[in-house]
Amino acid sequence: MIAAKFQTFLILLAVLAGTALVARRFNIAPAILLMLSGVGLAFVPGMPPVELPPELVLLMVLPPLIYSASVAMSWREFRNNLRPIVLLAVGAVMFTAAMVAAATHYLIGLPWTIGFLLGAIVAPPDVVAPLAIARRLNIPRRLLVILEGEGLANDATALILYRFALAAIMVGHLSLPLAAGEFALIVAGEIAFGIGVGWLSLRFRKWAKDQQVELTLSLITPYVSYWLPEHVGGSGVIATVACGLYVSWNGPLLISSATRLQGIFFWDLIIYLIEGLLFLLTGFQMRALYEKSKAFPLDDILIATAVVLTIIVTARFAWLYPATYLPRIFSKSLRKRDPSPPWQWPFVLAFTGVRGAVSLAAALALPFTLPGGEAFPYRDLILFVAFGVIFVTLIGVGLTLPPVVRWLGVAEAGRNEHVAEHEAEITARRQALDAALKSLDALAEGKEVSDEVMRLLRARHEIRANQLPDSLDPAHHDVSAAGTALTRELIVAERKFIHDLLRDGQITDETRRRIERDLDLEEASLANREYRGVPL
Repeated sequence: MIAAKFQTFLILLAVLAGTALVARRFNIAPAILLMLSGVGLAFVPGMPPVELPPELVLLMVLPPLIYSASVAMSWREFRNNLRPIVLLAVGAVMFTAAMVAAATHYLIGLPWTIGFLLGAIVAPPDVVAPLAIARRLNIPRRLLVILEGEGLANDATALILYRFALAAIMVGHLSLPLAAGEFALIVAGEIAFGIGVGWLSLRFRKWAKDQQVELTLSLITPYVSYWLPEHVGGSGVIATVACGLYVSWNGPLLISSATRLQGIFFWDLIIYLIEGLLFLLTGFQMRALYEKSKAFPLDDILIATAVVLTIIVTARFAWLYPATYLPRIFSKSLRKRDPSPPWQWPFVLAFTGVRGAVSLAAALALPFTLPGGEAFPYRDLILFVAFGVIFVTLIGVGLTLPPVVRWLGVAEAGRNEHVAEHEAEITARRQALDAALKSLDALAEGKEVSDEVMRLLRARHEIRANQLPDSLDPAHHDVSAAGTALTRELIVAERKFIHDLLRDGQITDETRRRIERDLDLEEASLANREYRGVPL
């Protein structure tokens, strides 16, 4: 039994790697192909069914995804865009859930409580899929920040609404004032708890001074920040976001360079595997849903899915435009501080509303029976609709967002922004080198440092300064690209020579590993200095 499950896991890993290669070859968002591959694999003869336990997503998968995205996000950008993020992560989710409840009640005949439960499940856009698609399209940085911030925080709103609606169904009533007070208490408590966990995590990692221990602590951190609030009735999402943002802002001065280098690879691999397997397993659920659908009227499934899809798309547009422009109409200070964006920007935000695995996990987590023993009402219908919404929004947005972005002309603004950001980066690098060089004499004062060492240190700074381009014109880009390519070829030649020395017995394996590490770091530095094809 265990061997069969492990074989299935290896098959999923192989499909994940192969699908990623195909997606890169044809320039398609990997999430789309992964989900379609999961659907295809589910119906392969002899393939055992693979269930997606809701606790796996909500307790095991979601914490590292949210934490990693929070650490990668800039606290300053999050804070500067807090108003639109909150309007989307809280306001849009509540508005969408209410619209779904009203539509399903009046058009399909679902009870209000069931409608709100379904609305809470399908209201929050995913944090992974939209960004994976949007980052490839040169969308302006601010839109990406808002999308990422919304994706990080909206799960908390949706999961809290989900619990309130589920409680109302289970016990038969719900006090709105009490629920609102609990919501505010949960948010405040989770923010404080998340910051506390982040503070402790950084201090423990600083005391550890061991890369393996630090990486282990970093892996534990999101689960500590998520599980305890979730266990006492919160969502855990807000605490994990607060923890990640705290680590992002305060970590650079407390985390060693060796840990940071290893951590980048470690977390990139963890997130790559989690995201890929999550999309595969989401597609895999099609088989179980197909088996259940045989005993369920197909017309009911299609009508309910179409209604909910129409409402969530319409509600997002209906919320975003007033939320974008009305505050600026009524607030002169806001209008002066943050002028109204072009209409294309809220259109992109509204269009990028992909639902993900959290919605499916919440639907799967519904109990089978009520406290009295009777079957949970409309459980299968909710599950079918949730999967249909995820499937259609992921495939639909993934395939249509690129032409929509080109049609709106948003990519041009993004490209101009990237050029300005690149110029600021070059300036910052030069200023940092100048500051370090100016401090050299002060650092060497009182120490026995020879003139030769000082010359070598100054030469090192001069070499690094000469690697920075003087301009961003295409001609200089071609020269820099040629220099980068030749440098890579030199590294390859040096690595081959070192291998020959090892084979001839002139150096040991340990020596070869130390030299190779320096070559690997130099090659990684070349990749780090390339900015969208423009070498630094």
